[in-house]
Amino acid sequence: MSNARPDESDMPSILEAFQEQMRIIAEAQRKRTKLTGTATSRDKTVTVTVNANGVVIKTKFHPNIKYLSIEQLASTVTKVAQDAAAVVTRKNEELVAPIADRRARLPKLSELVDGMPDFAGEIPLEPPVPLAPSTSPEPAEIADEAATQFTDVEAYDHRRQRTRSPRATGLSW
Repeated sequence: MSNARPDESDMPSILEAFQEQMRIIAEAQRKRTKLTGTATSRDKTVTVTVNANGVVIKTKFHPNIKYLSIEQLASTVTKVAQDAAAVVTRKNEELVAPIADRRARLPKLSELVDGMPDFAGEIPLEPPVPLAPSTSPEPAEIADEAATQFTDVEAYDHRRQRTRSPRATGLSW
């Protein structure tokens, strides 16, 4: 598209291109739900399949896993699951590449509306997610500074034998 600002006569074609882009995105989303990624360990003892979100949906073990230690098996499953997730990530990228190319050819909102800033440069980049467990002693949800802390509490001994007391579970309740 040229640097000239589109005028009102261009709006029908721009709207049509936008609607076509939405149809293409909807079709890609439908296809994405069927994507899977599968990886197998080098020794063929572990095979893992993940869905489009990288969630493990199937794990297969070869009978030879009996020769692996628990630590080796755990490490192999983790590595193969990460490899399967990488496969499905690549498939996701291939699926959306044509959409990104098409979107790049559409005019930006800043080109259509006078005074509208170009927000593309304002979108924050997602930081990489680690592939190893956190070394933090607390889960991420608890480590949050704003986590609720209760101070006015009473200790309860869960090991103590309870005495039988009338129950409030009868039919009359």
